[in-house]
Amino acid sequence: MFVIGCHLSVSKGYLAMAKTATAIGANTFQFFPRNPRGGASKPLDAEDVAGLSAWMEAHDFGPILCHGAYTMNGAAAKAETRDFARRALREDLAKAAALPHCLYNLHPGSHVRQGTEAAIPLIADMLNEAMDQESIPPFVLLETMAGKGTEVGRTFEELAAISDRVERKDRMGVCLDTCHVYDGGYDIVEHLSDVLDEFDRVLGLSRLHAVHLNDDKNPLGSHKDRHEKIGEGTIGTAAMARIINEPRLRDLPFYLETPNELPEYAAEIALLKSLREE
Repeated sequence: MFVIGCHLSVSKGYLAMAKTATAIGANTFQFFPRNPRGGASKPLDAEDVAGLSAWMEAHDFGPILCHGAYTMNGAAAKAETRDFARRALREDLAKAAALPHCLYNLHPGSHVRQGTEAAIPLIADMLNEAMDQESIPPFVLLETMAGKGTEVGRTFEELAAISDRVERKDRMGVCLDTCHVYDGGYDIVEHLSDVLDEFDRVLGLSRLHAVHLNDDKNPLGSHKDRHEKIGEGTIGTAAMARIINEPRLRDLPFYLETPNELPEYAAEIALLKSLREE
């Protein structure tokens, strides 16, 4: 089954997101559990969650993806910033655990001139503390990053270094962002198979559980993180077709984070479905 969806707003609730996804041809979706720039997280409504679960089952949904706030930085230099990240992550994981078939994705963080070597243990400690709960999502996914500024996670080796320090390795995974890895210098346009071989060597493909499907406004290795609409960037439609049909990726859920409104998302999903091989 081709599992494809896009990022949606949680403002009207979870069942509303599922219905919107179906209306635009999707069978999954991604969402922020709180304002992406931080702030409080609204409590779950049991009736809304039950409605979501029933809708997902009735419409053959793949896993949904809960995305951590951009301000969560467990490697920050300031203690209060690290404390917010730890608290928010615990809250987010408890929420995701209460939702049906929900994965959780987060940006690893930024070392803020402390250096990657100092940041990696801090990020792993945050994950260990937050994942020490009885009810957590099936997998917590570290996102591949473009390498903008002092971002951690710009290489597969950095993600592996974090994952290797996490105690619950059975619950740790990776979300591959196509724009980010291309920005980070991994040539998924001309050498997709080689990049996946490298991922397998460093991290293991068994750790790959989701794909953010985004075109790129910038050239290979630019480290700028600027998403583009499918087919309008430097990755291009032909490469996107190869990605969604690649045997090592095709059974994963794909989530669009392209700069679109709902009608444009519907058009992109239709395009990608037309490119999907049986």
